[in-house]
Amino acid sequence: MIAVTPASPVAQLTGCRYLLGPIFGTIDGMTPSAAANGTATNGTATGGLDAGHPLMDGRTADSPLITAYRGGKPSRRPVWFMRQAGRSLPEYLKVREGVAMLDSCLRPELASEITLQPVRRHDVDAAIFFSDIVIPLKLAGVAVDIVPGVGPVLEKPVRTAADVAALPQLTWEALEPIREAVRLTVAELGSTPLIGFAGAPFTLAAYMVEGKPSRDHLGPRTMMHADPETWAALANWAADASGMFLRAQLEAGASAAQLFDSWAGSLSLADYTRFVAPASTRALDHVRHLGAPLIHFGTGTSELLVAMRDVGVDVVGVDYRLPLDEANRRLGGTVPLQGNIDPALLSAPWEILEAHVRDVIAAGASAPGHVLNLGHGVPPETDAAVLTRVVELIHSIAPE
Repeated sequence: MIAVTPASPVAQLTGCRYLLGPIFGTIDGMTPSAAANGTATNGTATGGLDAGHPLMDGRTADSPLITAYRGGKPSRRPVWFMRQAGRSLPEYLKVREGVAMLDSCLRPELASEITLQPVRRHDVDAAIFFSDIVIPLKLAGVAVDIVPGVGPVLEKPVRTAADVAALPQLTWEALEPIREAVRLTVAELGSTPLIGFAGAPFTLAAYMVEGKPSRDHLGPRTMMHADPETWAALANWAADASGMFLRAQLEAGASAAQLFDSWAGSLSLADYTRFVAPASTRALDHVRHLGAPLIHFGTGTSELLVAMRDVGVDVVGVDYRLPLDEANRRLGGTVPLQGNIDPALLSAPWEILEAHVRDVIAAGASAPGHVLNLGHGVPPETDAAVLTRVVELIHSIAPE
């Protein structure tokens, strides 16, 4: 367990981190191996990317994706899809036959192959690492599994201070299957960037409190107010697990990283700002020194976009509910955007889908940069040929 000690009242924090100290304190108890691998005593990583990293040796630094993430003009409009590596591809279903979901994430050769499949098929401008947001929990020793038709299910929910205190600690050594899968993938991708990802602390903690997926997330929302100290300790634990997971992927070769907050849309802005943003900041503190572009995405988070940006990211992902020009207005034109084709339209007649994609491109033109994506993940019943056709359409429209 990562112990939480009270913060110093005179701690000097900048930006939105002014919330971090009073609520979360500092981290003690990092493993010696973590410290030896470049982790500071406060739990965040130190140093930068190796010279042989794709961002440093020239392989991906000028790619369309990274250029757009950094607000430049790409050579072609970049596009990738959340959940592009998965159930919409027949080749994925074939290699996953007889292999449980979390097992497939922890077999480096298999995870790498699944990650590469949509790049080969669709010519997308990035691979998204094939894994699951609960993998850090499993690697830490938390009993969790993906139940078909249900989703992540924990053997024992985490609902009391004693439950949080009993949580095992994620170690750097436990993340080796993740690093190996990333290394294998990057070796095959060449100039195509790999995006690493992690679940945001609120989404992870929500699963841990409920013990399974929930429609309204009443458990974690109640804990925030009824037992804020226990909530802070749990969010702290989740933030460090997510941060280490991101760091493992980036240091092994990923060129960008996305923090997914799938369930943040259930929160009010006040609750997000007070109880969640500091934990997301903390997670990203593990990797922001590396210099790779960081993206923040949540579903149903139109009213939270500014707060999500303010945790300290380079790009904000926008779901299908809010037009990109309005998202850019709310954000003051300060960051590149990612999104936000409506997944529901992937099964619409082509002329309707094409018009929608062109509308998304037009709306995104107001932002400092724009990476095309869906406003959520690829539905499992999606015709893979449609995704390929969407990519071809996007690439045929010259960047402005």
